[in-house]
Amino acid sequence: MRDFCCSCCCCCMACPEQETVAIVEKCGEFSHIAQPGFNFINCCCGVSVAGSLSLRVQQLDVKCETKTQDNVFMTLVISVQYQVRKDALYDAYYKLTNAKQQISAYVFDEVRAAVPKLTLDDAYELKDEIAKTIKDALAKNMSTYGYMIIHVLVNDLMPAQKVREAMNEINAARRLRVAAAEKAEAQKLAVVKAAEAEAEAKFLHGQGIARQRQAIIHGLRDSVADFQHGVESVSSKEVLSLMLITQYFDTLKDLGTHNNASTVFLNHAPSGVSDIAAQIRQSFMEATAADVGRKNKTS
Repeated sequence: MRDFCCSCCCCCMACPEQETVAIVEKCGEFSHIAQPGFNFINCCCGVSVAGSLSLRVQQLDVKCETKTQDNVFMTLVISVQYQVRKDALYDAYYKLTNAKQQISAYVFDEVRAAVPKLTLDDAYELKDEIAKTIKDALAKNMSTYGYMIIHVLVNDLMPAQKVREAMNEINAARRLRVAAAEKAEAQKLAVVKAAEAEAEAKFLHGQGIARQRQAIIHGLRDSVADFQHGVESVSSKEVLSLMLITQYFDTLKDLGTHNNASTVFLNHAPSGVSDIAAQIRQSFMEATAADVGRKNKTS
């Protein structure tokens, strides 16, 4: 900042740029502040421009290496935005030889005091608190030298390469675990829905079979009634036997014409139908007798 950065300078004039002031000395002693624009310098009396100060907001990026509480070495990039106070131009020029070096020293001190108290994860979560701590300390210390701190940002936290790789692997494993859980849940839901669909299909199939058998029973009943009405000398038993024979031959016909039918061995003689009918009647008689006996015991 002590470099003379005037746009026009000769032995008797000084022309600082906009947002820049010049420090004027007389025989090596501070004289006054030259504002932007044309300024007359009485060089014959030992007056000269010693240097200049920029009034613009400036930024300093500081890289600081430190260690966290869980022994992880990391590098922090701290960006400090600062500006010379217009009411303290004398202090800003004469009290500090190198403002950037002084700011960097304070940043190093604050970072190495705050970060070792935090774990790596906490350091990422508390970036704003770290920046606020640095800003408060800088504002307090640099105000003495004529500087004000506009803002402090923790732009980057960079652990060692191996630590970053380990963190990425941990995150990848966590995401894979979540994905596996979601996939298992989806498979479970698919199995449950398939079971529900199968149960519903079986229920509907059972209803269909029940209705089919009910329709068959009604049809048989109507057929027997019509046959007896047309042929009065035939009993219900004979009509039922005739219908069983008809159903038997229809079954044989279906088995013979179906392409995917399995091999089934049945008695092809008509007497086989009579045997089946006799077995069915015997089963009904035994069931009726058992029901009557149970009722007698109860009474």
